[in-house]
Amino acid sequence: MPLQMNREVFITCAVTGSGGSQDRSPHVPRSPQAIAESAIAAAKAGAAVVHCHVRDPESGKPSRDPALYRELTERIRDSDTDVVLNLTAGMGGDLLFDGTEKMGKMAAHSDMAGAAERVAHVVDCRPEICTLDCGTMNFNEADYVMVNTPGMLRDMARRMVASGVRIEIEAFDTGHLWLAKELAREGIIPAPTLVQLCMGVPWGAPDDLNTFMAMVNNVPTDWHWSAFSIGRNQMAYVAASVLAGGNVRVGLEDNLWLDKGVLATNAQLVERAAGIITALGARVITPAEVRTRLGLEKRAPMVR
Repeated sequence: MPLQMNREVFITCAVTGSGGSQDRSPHVPRSPQAIAESAIAAAKAGAAVVHCHVRDPESGKPSRDPALYRELTERIRDSDTDVVLNLTAGMGGDLLFDGTEKMGKMAAHSDMAGAAERVAHVVDCRPEICTLDCGTMNFNEADYVMVNTPGMLRDMARRMVASGVRIEIEAFDTGHLWLAKELAREGIIPAPTLVQLCMGVPWGAPDDLNTFMAMVNNVPTDWHWSAFSIGRNQMAYVAASVLAGGNVRVGLEDNLWLDKGVLATNAQLVERAAGIITALGARVITPAEVRTRLGLEKRAPMVR
């Protein structure tokens, strides 16, 4: 594959995520207000898109509460900072078991929900983008399985599209891209098609460059794509993604550190990414340019 560097790059900031990072850094936002403030700061630093989960404001644990998503959405839209809002729809598919013998019944602490419940906050808040995890996989954290059957994905995707929301496919391995291409062929995921290549998440695609390029080479040429890696390789993947022709994602969902021993804020990670992009000779594009590229509709402030 010849080198086709992207010279018009958008940055996505993954603001807080759903991992158990809430007690590892004071900069990981918990409440809708704190998440909104961190997202707005990231946008001011150069992020065109903010990808948001919500957390329980007291414990910091991940949540699917639609009221928290609505408050977050209202705060971002009511601000005077323009940014494309991307809400996760990845919650509600966490399957756990009690050990390795009681396999006929899921553990009580599983988080399994039907399609309508998994996208309820998307239907209510109508972000410009929401995510669709196009595959089932093992997760190293807490020994659980992220469950996304083909039927579930078709159902969720139809509800997302009916709500006027652009789908961002999240692909954690090449098989996820294979399924996503089938959903696109069926017309369930409409064009323009957007995909996020998720590298280095155990036990998905490792973040070595050979695997990364296998992922890139499996993205259809008329799709828009972005990529990230977790932890210390986050910034290396900013450069790799731009050089391979894609866009970039950074943020505290994927990495807590700015430098060795220095905890980051979302705005600092975006600023570092923007510096890398600029140093490569590319330009960081605006939310308005992303909307034009992806056919998005800018949402007005929510009616209370």
